[in-house]
Amino acid sequence: MCFVINVYSDDQQSALKYLKDIEINLNNILIITGNFNIRDNDWNPLYPHHSTYADTFREIADFFNLELLMLIIQVPT
Repeated sequence: MCFVINVYSDDQQSALKYLKDIEINLNNILIITGNFNIRDNDWNPLYPHHSTYADTFREIADFFNLELLMLIIQVPT
């Protein structure tokens, strides 16, 4: 059995923190999609800052052996 997770994280990053806390209890994740509300210059070159939440997001993706996909034409979300 594989899981698809759709996430909306508020401005306090509660969903991101939740995923980080329970990551050891989840397995067989196929895809995580949604709105993580993480502003970062990696996916929006017009945004002037890097976010530590982006690092946490990458750690979670790495833990689940997931790749981050980027739009070819990057636009703010």
